Amino acid sequence: MEHALQLDVEAMRRAGYATVDALVARLADPRADPVLRRAAPETMQALLGGGAPEGPSDYSDVLARVARDVLPYASRTDHPGYFAFVPSFTTWPAALAELVAAASNPYCGAWMESAAATQIELEVLGWFRDWLGMPAETAGLLVTGGSAANLTAMLVAREAAGGPSDASVVYLSDQAHSSLPRTARAMGLRPEQIRVLPSDAQWRLTPSAVRAAVQADRRAGRVPVAVCASAGSTNTGTVDPLGALADVCAEEELWLHVDAAYGGFAALTADGRTALSGIERADSVTLDPHKWLFQPMECGSVLVRDGALLERTFAIHPDYLDDNDAHGIGEVNFADRGLQLSRGFRALKIWMSVQTFGLAAFRDTIARNIELAQLAEQLVRERPELTLAAPAALGIVCFRREWPGCTEDETVARGAALVASLAQTGDALVSTTRLAGRHAIRLCVLNPTSAEQDVRRVIDHFADADAPAARTSLDPAPEARSDAVAATDSVGGSTEGWAGELRQVALLSTLSAAGLHDLVACAQLVDVAAGEAVVRQWEADRSFYVVLSGTYEIDVDGEIVRAAGAGDFFGELAARDWGGGYGYARLATVWCTQAGRLLLLPGASFRTLLDQEPSLRAQIEAAVAERLRRT
Repeated sequence: MEHALQLDVEAMRRAGYATVDALVARLADPRADPVLRRAAPETMQALLGGGAPEGPSDYSDVLARVARDVLPYASRTDHPGYFAFVPSFTTWPAALAELVAAASNPYCGAWMESAAATQIELEVLGWFRDWLGMPAETAGLLVTGGSAANLTAMLVAREAAGGPSDASVVYLSDQAHSSLPRTARAMGLRPEQIRVLPSDAQWRLTPSAVRAAVQADRRAGRVPVAVCASAGSTNTGTVDPLGALADVCAEEELWLHVDAAYGGFAALTADGRTALSGIERADSVTLDPHKWLFQPMECGSVLVRDGALLERTFAIHPDYLDDNDAHGIGEVNFADRGLQLSRGFRALKIWMSVQTFGLAAFRDTIARNIELAQLAEQLVRERPELTLAAPAALGIVCFRREWPGCTEDETVARGAALVASLAQTGDALVSTTRLAGRHAIRLCVLNPTSAEQDVRRVIDHFADADAPAARTSLDPAPEARSDAVAATDSVGGSTEGWAGELRQVALLSTLSAAGLHDLVACAQLVDVAAGEAVVRQWEADRSFYVVLSGTYEIDVDGEIVRAAGAGDFFGELAARDWGGGYGYARLATVWCTQAGRLLLLPGASFRTLLDQEPSLRAQIEAAVAERLRRT
């Protein structure tokens, strides 16, 4: 029966051939286009804006418009010089598998409607399980990406712990992926229910920090639930000490989740297996095939050691799906194992590409990526203009260009300008990050097309470039706040004397009048006796303190790391927003050694003030960079 949304057979063939020809022409030479082509919103609106057409158009015209007005305005992740963020290269068999899956359009939520597709997904998940060395009872599913996988895993962890609880606490590193605080927000976890713990000098989450924080929370009546570790952090590629963290989790009866979204597939290589040792002991693991298994987006996955927990967490059986219930032994309904009821055929692209190329081709490509990152580290070490910020780990290396006498703000501005000028050449693209509050350039090699010459070009660019201007149009100078607001009365009475005293504190001396007014309006004065603990390590409180008088000692794990007197400050790490409204746990105990007075600023008020006062923010960021290195 003909219908309005039908093409005849010959029209379908012509459209298919034309589409394949256009894509093959595009993919044949990744260097033909710049690695990134930006566009202004008004340009995109002019090219693509307008209402939905009422009448039909010829498919060839629509395809030509896509080739001309859509595909060019993007980054080319298949470009050999694409080293930014986490590249997502794909293969042609995987792309064709997407066409097959989209055209056949099976429903992959129930065995009844997609037995073969379900079996292929089971096979692919079995590969992943075996590559990581997890036990036979491990189960999982394919999802949209690492964010959905992390959310799925943490919902299962919560269910395994007995369900939602206002007292539950989850622990993660300051190098954790941003999807984890987003997951926490989606789960309704309050700021005091997330413990952001400091990484060590190698950017790893330490078992000792986890154990100490867990024990402190138990003493406070809280309920530790899960630890989130990284197997290839997005910032540096670092792998946390998974075996030792598994030991702590076993001792403390905690769920161990490992975010191996990009790094997990390094397990296919000898070096990767060594780096990922201990991942086989995880309770859940996130893997993203659309990263280092070279699949098209969207394709993530989650594995759960006790696979039965997936259905215990997610299975719901409404009356209208009675016919879809699994009946036979071995029948699996993936809709019962995750958040999605409507599911596509994600597994086909993985299965077809591995069947086509064989596993050795993927293994060799990953190994080559790791070697190129190690080459980048070597080149950085050979150039005196560059400083290694984090050594090569699972395809990522971080470094920075140094200019004698430059402040950190100036280094950030110049580094950003060099990143922009590299992108403008069209030959390469890298991204930036911050490590312990300090600017770093980040090079990520996850691309089969990248070669030694591409890595050398990037390192040479940063080492040889002349110093750029202090600021560019991409990094405008912050505007100072107006000084029009004078000191006024507050709930506590006249602020004139107090404001004058605060002006004498170096940290606060550059505040605008409006900023000082806001500070006085929300701050408190706290008198402290000698011998009193102002804050204790691992507490959830996030207040910021300025010392007005008295002396204090900062104690980290029983070691006095510094003293503080009038004009000093502490608590900036806990008070700052790490991400999603969550922040560090208290990383030190502060003892009063000589009675004095403190200015206490609630964490939320402190964060608002930082947003409004650039000079204060710069001083705090400098302190964070220094103190994180010593924590």
